[in-house]
Amino acid sequence: MSLYNPSRDQARQFLFDAWAKFKQHTPLTDLEKIAVEVMQMHPEYHAILDAPERYMQQQYFPEMGETNPFLHLSLHLSVIEQIAINQPIGIKAIYEQLKQKHNDQHLAQHDILDCLAETIWQSQRNNTPLDSAHYLGLLQQRVAA
Repeated sequence: MSLYNPSRDQARQFLFDAWAKFKQHTPLTDLEKIAVEVMQMHPEYHAILDAPERYMQQQYFPEMGETNPFLHLSLHLSVIEQIAINQPIGIKAIYEQLKQKHNDQHLAQHDILDCLAETIWQSQRNNTPLDSAHYLGLLQQRVAA
């Protein structure tokens, strides 16, 4: 498995495995601990995480109003990593401002996650690299709103 660019199935398997280990009280890696913390913030996904055989190949269609829980959880992990290493530079300070604004870590992460998802979507639509300046601009708008 590529650590930096896992396949869809590898990313899903990681989440299923971390959840199963957590429920079985098996020791978790540091990354699994972070993933489980995120999963615990999303009880609406627990039934999905409990049924890997049913949901491993499940398709989700955003244009039909469906949220992909695996993408959502993975974006949370990306945001947490970005904050931890302050990449792009300034995101850690923006996160602190959003936490203060919302008085809630989860809502602050969701603000960042929404901006990240939009930045990824723009990159894919335009077939261009991720634009960190655009991303930071979207984040600043969330702070100011």
